[in-house]
Amino acid sequence: MNEPVTRAMVEAFYKAYAERDADKIGHFLADDVEWSISGPVDVLPFCGTRHGKAAVLDMVGRLIPEVFRIFNFVPDAILVDGDQAATLSRLTARSGDGRVISYRLAHFVRFRDGKIVRNVSIIDSFDAVEQVLGHPLELHEGERREAGDLIAV
Repeated sequence: MNEPVTRAMVEAFYKAYAERDADKIGHFLADDVEWSISGPVDVLPFCGTRHGKAAVLDMVGRLIPEVFRIFNFVPDAILVDGDQAATLSRLTARSGDGRVISYRLAHFVRFRDGKIVRNVSIIDSFDAVEQVLGHPLELHEGERREAGDLIAV
């Protein structure tokens, strides 16, 4: 096992991440970082897996802003255990046409020598896609869902 990461370091990373400051974020990333976000890449092109610091910073600085502008990122819960951290957060952004988009996501992060070497992000992609598109998704051909038919995470 790697050296334990401190809660202060995890909180410092999320402060930089919330500020969307690529220089500050880069300070926390290992050169060989692997960053994975669940979701449909055809609608949310920042989803998928990125390898290396440059690819992750490109995702944060270019790919995400091409879909929406994040103006709030709040980790609701942070758990730190050894060289790993897990967070449950809420992201709030504005689409190109001005709509507000807000969804929950979880990060599972592994550190090595004080740097992030792996991040797995699980987002409520169904909710995020509906908000980005601006309309509900059809669940089954010819059927529409009714309010309360789904459980949001």
